[in-house]
Amino acid sequence: MLVRVAATSVNPIDYKRRSGLTKNFYPMKFPGLIGVDIAGTVVRVGAEVQGFAVGDEVFGIADNTYAELCAVRASVLAKVPKGLDLVQAAALPLVTTTGNQLLSATEIKEAQTVLVAGAVGSVGRSAVFTAKSRGATVIAGVLRRQMDAARALGADQVIATDDDPAMEKLVSLDAVADTVGGRTGEKLTSKVKPGGVYASVVEVPQNASKYPSVRVVHVFSKFDRETLEFMAGAVRDGKLVIPISQRLPLREAAKAQAEAEKGANGKILLVA
Repeated sequence: MLVRVAATSVNPIDYKRRSGLTKNFYPMKFPGLIGVDIAGTVVRVGAEVQGFAVGDEVFGIADNTYAELCAVRASVLAKVPKGLDLVQAAALPLVTTTGNQLLSATEIKEAQTVLVAGAVGSVGRSAVFTAKSRGATVIAGVLRRQMDAARALGADQVIATDDDPAMEKLVSLDAVADTVGGRTGEKLTSKVKPGGVYASVVEVPQNASKYPSVRVVHVFSKFDRETLEFMAGAVRDGKLVIPISQRLPLREAAKAQAEAEKGANGKILLVA
């Protein structure tokens, strides 16, 4: 389908791809564009497309979305839920799908305990929400300066991952859903129970081999329409909040990426 883009958003994968950091698994093809999130209106429908029509508001995970018009396979789009703003919808596809799939990879069960590292980030928030919706006990792992913000996430407990004494007292965990990696990931690996799962969207902890009884899973998200619709419905209904820090015109994509690389507190949208 041909989609007139209302907005896209800036994700870490965008500026990492631009800089060449993803060339081994997600290279740029020149001439090429950047961007994976898309929200917009269908202006043309392919002959074999079913379930969509011209005028539908859609969103999803595509490619080359820093654009005014984007040709997209219907299989990677969903209809924007009624009541959800079309531009706001552009903030959701990659981060909410990734957070949901990260949590799913932990195979956490009702009443088990999972720690979400980086819980105030958009992917972390989505993982916390997913875990709570499945009846798990959730610990939000954040930096000390983020403690107040983390208390609004609905987790059962908040812990500062850069507070070593607090981390020493941390209970054994059934699983970890990690969006941070590095030293935090190494500290958390040791807290997972034998037979537990450490799932991560970043690098595998360097000390993972010391804990052979912990199953380490690397998660690379993929589009799933049902998941996106579920998560977007939660945003629309106020059950999940994905903060938006800035809305910039598409022509300011370079500025948007620079702001994101500095660590913006919330999603940056590019409005076409």
